[in-house]
Amino acid sequence: MLLFLFIVAVLGGALNAVAGGGSFLALPALLYAGVAPVAANATTTMAMWPASVASTIAYRHDITLHRRWVLPLGAVSLVGGLIGGQLLMRTSDVSFMRLLPWLMLLATITFTIGGRLTTRLGRGPAHHMSMWTLVLQLAIATYGGYFGGGIGIMMLAVMSVAGMTNIHEMNGLKMMLAVAINGVALAEFVWHGAVDWTPGLIMAAGGMSGGYAGAAIARRLSPRSVRAFVVLLAWSLSLYFFIRGYADL
Repeated sequence: MLLFLFIVAVLGGALNAVAGGGSFLALPALLYAGVAPVAANATTTMAMWPASVASTIAYRHDITLHRRWVLPLGAVSLVGGLIGGQLLMRTSDVSFMRLLPWLMLLATITFTIGGRLTTRLGRGPAHHMSMWTLVLQLAIATYGGYFGGGIGIMMLAVMSVAGMTNIHEMNGLKMMLAVAINGVALAEFVWHGAVDWTPGLIMAAGGMSGGYAGAAIARRLSPRSVRAFVVLLAWSLSLYFFIRGYADL
């Protein structure tokens, strides 16, 4: 089973490097392996976090181009991630499994239409951070600390509304904020003993390996084809969790 989790994490890390959506593989795999729902969600965060840190380091030069964005967005991301993590720790396994289909559906819809959404919203004025930008980021961070699927696309949409246009700068800032959100939530999960360390560490190693390999082969693959695969997978898993969560009603 640990080998299975490692292979899934390698695939998830590769997907994240090419098109995103690695969590659509990691969380169901942990549930299939018998990890309790809340612990599986917390362990997914732990497994995917090291790869996010590595990506942020790779984008460090792009992040410095928008240093004035880092402090306010980083601050609300930390607050939101902490709130979301605390909310998850107060959720029972039964309640989380009831919520999971809806969380998966939200993440799936966001992933499906996110590219077109950010393209349309990106036709705005020059960079301008308003109070609404911070409010939206706080909401995204809270959701991200609780579940996390789709937050990258959500943050890109907010940055587009705020007027950012350089995708490398946006990706760098997005990765840094994701590290903040998931990092503070992960600290909350560790404090409460919610992480299942054995599968988590195995998947963290697999995710980093897959992320490295995925980045190396990204130029040889069609991101559109990989993204289409992730979309199909996400919709299938969303349907599965709706059937699983509500079959007894």
